[in-house]
Amino acid sequence: MLTRTPQRERSRATQLRLLEATVDCLVEHGWSGTTTTLIAQKAGVSRGAQLHHYPTKAALVLAAVEHLAQRRAEEIRAEALRLPPGRIDQVIDLLASAFTGPLYVAALEVWVAGRTEPELRQALEPLEARVGRDLYRLTVDLLGADDSRPPVREAVQATLDLLRGLGVANLLSDDSARRQTIIAGWTRQLAAVLDPRP
Repeated sequence: MLTRTPQRERSRATQLRLLEATVDCLVEHGWSGTTTTLIAQKAGVSRGAQLHHYPTKAALVLAAVEHLAQRRAEEIRAEALRLPPGRIDQVIDLLASAFTGPLYVAALEVWVAGRTEPELRQALEPLEARVGRDLYRLTVDLLGADDSRPPVREAVQATLDLLRGLGVANLLSDDSARRQTIIAGWTRQLAAVLDPRP
């Protein structure tokens, strides 16, 4: 006897295909080359199904960025469980990888588009604020840091800002050697700030 997949499961599967296809399109074609028609084709769904779930390109792109940011945070947490305790360098390397992957490239495409598209920017600002807070909390947790101390709070935020900037620099050329040197130097400074001993 055939069992039918419940409508809600099929709907969720369609949404996931659309979200994944959106990120793939942003990475491959950039914001201007990404169209809802192209996304629907890549996801293997009809335009009607795409419009039913996400009526605008902005809605689809924002949902994709949010979904994949959450998924990447879960992956980072899972990877962090395999790290030996107290290894700040490995935590920073793990976080640095989040700023060099496809999700980051897709997010940058959306940020740049949001600069000149007011509707997208208005929707993007609260999403990015929430993602930023979540990433900050995740970083504090992974480092086992006491961010009630002001220098720790600033050092954690500076870490994320540094990794973001290095991720942008990596877009046009592979600057791995320089990036690794900078990250290693920053990691030593961060370890000194995180150490609560006088």
